[in-house]
Amino acid sequence: MHFGLEGKTVLVLASGSGLGKAVAGEFLKEGADVVLAGRGAEKLERAAADLHGVTGNTPRFQQCDITKAEELHRLVCFAAEKHGSVDVLVNNAGGPPAGTFEMFDDGAWTGAFELTLLSYVRAIREVLPYMKQRDWGRIVNSTSSSVREAIENLILSNTFRLGVIGLTKSLASEFAPYGILVNAIGPGRFDTERIRSLDRSLAEKKGLSIEEVSRASLSRIPMGRYGDPEEYGRLAVFLGSEANTYITGQTILADGGMTRAVP
Repeated sequence: MHFGLEGKTVLVLASGSGLGKAVAGEFLKEGADVVLAGRGAEKLERAAADLHGVTGNTPRFQQCDITKAEELHRLVCFAAEKHGSVDVLVNNAGGPPAGTFEMFDDGAWTGAFELTLLSYVRAIREVLPYMKQRDWGRIVNSTSSSVREAIENLILSNTFRLGVIGLTKSLASEFAPYGILVNAIGPGRFDTERIRSLDRSLAEKKGLSIEEVSRASLSRIPMGRYGDPEEYGRLAVFLGSEANTYITGQTILADGGMTRAVP
């Protein structure tokens, strides 16, 4: 399959580690010009070196707190100045803290909103002029399998991830005349530090060992394993490429069959 990503500029948010880094790596393998973004400059530098070692291609990177509008503006300007435009945006963010409703005050709710929803809105607003100018663009919004089935102990994520789906659906209709396709991916349990952190939090809440929590999670996944982040990256590449010409406004779960809910 030809993805047509050579020479395309791909901006991947929160890509210093985890799923974001894996997504960036898969785009690099396809010859795209990739820009990494995240809060820690040293972490981004290490990620860029790691990805060069794996793919043979070197991404650029820019430090950015995605909850800050001015930093997102500078990030998109950086990507466009270095590569001429932004063709593909992969919205991604570390998840908000785990916990139940009574654990969080207004500050926690506001912070989760800015991290998991408003950052996506702002990033899309920044890249839209570049995509409209070329009558082509791809936006991939990373969410969670919780958009189909709420996850225990994740009240903040359960709430705001659904907002991303509403955004995705609305923008798919608004942006289609400009050749811009907008989709979302809902990851299940992938082998990342985020999942390990959630397992620790749930283990503490229930008074169980991490091993017991992990075994219970694996028992609910028909494929019997956690996902490899590269598997997630390959799905993002398809949705963000010229190979995808007619899929927009959709949410695709990558969860090994874990989610039983019917859309």
